[in-house]
Amino acid sequence: MDSTENPAAEGIPLLIFMLGGSHFGVDASKVQEIAMPGGFAKVCNAPVYVLGIKNLRGRIATVIDLAARLGMAGSERQSGEDSRLLIVEWREEPIALLVDKVADIQNVDGQSLLPPPQDLHGIPASFIEGVQLRDGNLVAMLSLDSALVLPASSSNGEAAEA
Repeated sequence: MDSTENPAAEGIPLLIFMLGGSHFGVDASKVQEIAMPGGFAKVCNAPVYVLGIKNLRGRIATVIDLAARLGMAGSERQSGEDSRLLIVEWREEPIALLVDKVADIQNVDGQSLLPPPQDLHGIPASFIEGVQLRDGNLVAMLSLDSALVLPASSSNGEAAEA
């Protein structure tokens, strides 16, 4: 993969967060804000990882339990004191991703970003853009585009979205 296919190869700020004791990162330029969890309304018949919707200054955001969406074991949990919502714009809609803790923002060195293993913490490699060793921890760079699109499950073959 060359640098034109991999945005991390050019060097980007990476917002590092925790999910289930594991370190993940997302391109910080895609995060509009970090908010406290809570204050959202439940949605009937929503997928298990959709916690509800939240009003963000007049815009309605879907609140997603990111650990549950990634299929991480033991993801059925309550938000804790350190939990935060990462507000991202995805396909012109605000999405609020519940994470256990926001850890840091660091620049990604494209030279040290490695291809993800086929199965990382039970998460398919397609959800991960790459991995990097940071301060003795493996940080998996999350692909929002892959993680927020569901496999086709409708009879007409169209892909469902989170």
